[in-house]
Amino acid sequence: MATNNIPKKINTAAVAFQTWKKTALTERIRHIENLKVKLLENKQEYAEWISKEMGKPITQSIAEVEKCGLLCDYYIHNAPAFLQGRTIATEAAESYVTYDPLGVLLGVMPWNFPFWQVFRFAIPSIVAGNTVVVKHASNVPETAQIIETLCRNSGLPEGIYQNLPISSKAVADVIANPHIKAVSLTGSENAGIAVATEAAKHLKKSVLELGGSNAFIVCEDADLEKAVSTAVNARMQNAGQSCIAGKRFLIQESIFDSFLEKYKAAFGQLKMGDPMDPTTQIGPMARVDLAQEVENQVQQSVAMGATIAFGGTRNEAYFDPTIITNVTKEMPVFNEEVFGPVAALVAFKNLDEAIAISNNSRFGLGVSVFTQNIEGIKTRISDFEEGAVFINEMVKSDPRLPFGGIKKSGYGRELSEEGIHEFVNIKTVLIQH
Repeated sequence: MATNNIPKKINTAAVAFQTWKKTALTERIRHIENLKVKLLENKQEYAEWISKEMGKPITQSIAEVEKCGLLCDYYIHNAPAFLQGRTIATEAAESYVTYDPLGVLLGVMPWNFPFWQVFRFAIPSIVAGNTVVVKHASNVPETAQIIETLCRNSGLPEGIYQNLPISSKAVADVIANPHIKAVSLTGSENAGIAVATEAAKHLKKSVLELGGSNAFIVCEDADLEKAVSTAVNARMQNAGQSCIAGKRFLIQESIFDSFLEKYKAAFGQLKMGDPMDPTTQIGPMARVDLAQEVENQVQQSVAMGATIAFGGTRNEAYFDPTIITNVTKEMPVFNEEVFGPVAALVAFKNLDEAIAISNNSRFGLGVSVFTQNIEGIKTRISDFEEGAVFINEMVKSDPRLPFGGIKKSGYGRELSEEGIHEFVNIKTVLIQH
């Protein structure tokens, strides 16, 4: 698309907003109900495009589309309560808060969950009365256009959702456009800095969901079989290309060897292959250069003294499930985000040390802790420098729960009630008679 068409699309969104913001919430919700029906009717087709463009195993792609349907359902049923004005008792005759839409929102979205990431930004924003334009990742162009077509075919009025097929360099101009009121980005740390800087120049709100290097802590009293099986999913889903994947696996010394042997055995059972094959569990990474980057991180860590306990080889974009031991905090597999199927194992003596190792990261997205001493861990929740703490479960996103991080993992929240309130004007009204 010619760059000079972009302002026209943004203007279309701005014009549509003037009507959409006054459209009854029940009517906006009806449109999302129609969208959900169309989404699920065509989930196989959409899933195949996800797998073709970025290599995700087809079963995981289908699950991603289905999860988008669950998100639609969540806001269909809960948005009326979330957007209901709230009365606050004061000395005034009346005082209350309303939640008004902001206007045209920009979403800058990644390739790793090309439907889900867009939906979790766009659906609550649209339900709240905003209109959205989305700059999607350059390596999923068909998926990006399919989402716009889906919105149009479901009956959403013109201008409510639009795809902007632009380069990253053009994002600054979009943010500067006076019709754009706020921006949400899911992506890398550097992309977040760039977008937040541009938004700040124009005093526009930004929400950033950036990288993570989540710790996955396994205590000696944990259900070891459950911990191992969950640790496989936490690291290998989407070939490890997930911000909330478990990446640093902290294992208590007394069970380290047992965990490692079981973990290696489980990795050995994983089937790598054609992402369109329903039996495939690990597909290729999204691009060859991304696989090369992970390979470099592994090789640099090995040069610094790490040991490859399992895997470690690359064939074009395919990267074998890999386990690294003898890991220290100076190594790339510990202090950088490894966006691929590589698990770094670190031993710890006690919970205090595990928490210290977990917090020794510039990221703060989430942490998993496996233990039978649930009450004990609950007393330490505030010690974890994270946006989420999951006990006896892998960190995952759920429409019902707020999602986001701290530190270099970004700021703001998506999903749940907190997510729909990120892009509204929380307006105070006070009346004296």
